[in-house]
Amino acid sequence: MCGSPGPAAVQRRGPYATFHAPQLYGSTRVSYTVDVMTSSDVQLMLDVKAGDGASFDVLLRKYRTPLVNFLYRMVRDAATAEDLAQEVFLRVYRARKEYSPSAKFTTWLFRIATNLALNSIRDNRHRSRDVSIDAPVEEDETPRELPAREMRIDERMAERDRAEVIRRAVVALPEKQRVAVLLHKYEEMDYAEIAKILNCSESALKSLLFRAYETLRVQLAPLVSQPVAHRVGERRPI
Repeated sequence: MCGSPGPAAVQRRGPYATFHAPQLYGSTRVSYTVDVMTSSDVQLMLDVKAGDGASFDVLLRKYRTPLVNFLYRMVRDAATAEDLAQEVFLRVYRARKEYSPSAKFTTWLFRIATNLALNSIRDNRHRSRDVSIDAPVEEDETPRELPAREMRIDERMAERDRAEVIRRAVVALPEKQRVAVLLHKYEEMDYAEIAKILNCSESALKSLLFRAYETLRVQLAPLVSQPVAHRVGERRPI
């Protein structure tokens, strides 16, 4: 079975203002050398461990957007996703002295993010404010994917309806199935990396994904009979 993703449950802490990491969501300009820009993630993190703030800023700029998008798909709240992403990078920076390249940097990064997202969801449940699959989409919610071309109003409405059906189906999945689907389908991670993030074997992960995709196949079957013209290069939003 897939275990808890990470060695211990991660708890949300107080104001971020009590801790300062270099360039964390700041506006100060940083000059990058060619070596820094072409370094691997592992080398960049080793440089951060050695005290190089510019390398940390490169990692932050590289992964902030995909991390926020992943967290948004988990918690379904833009402000919470931004807060959690900042907390992820704060934890990465705090742990820099203990960093050891025993796994890919993204495995470590998304394991922290997964722990925080799951804890946030569970905390909200305890406050009786769980994510509801019946909650309407906010009118001013910014789309996470840009359309490949301008759509007619009927296409836009049909696409929005399809996106809402998909969103509800994914949100309704059990927590670990939802994480596995998001990492596999939208972050395009391989089985080995997702298994490390979820702290389970690859065979257990494949079983988890099989159950998730089978559930989605059944839930989304009505969409098959109501296709929307596929646009080249456009990804389906959640």
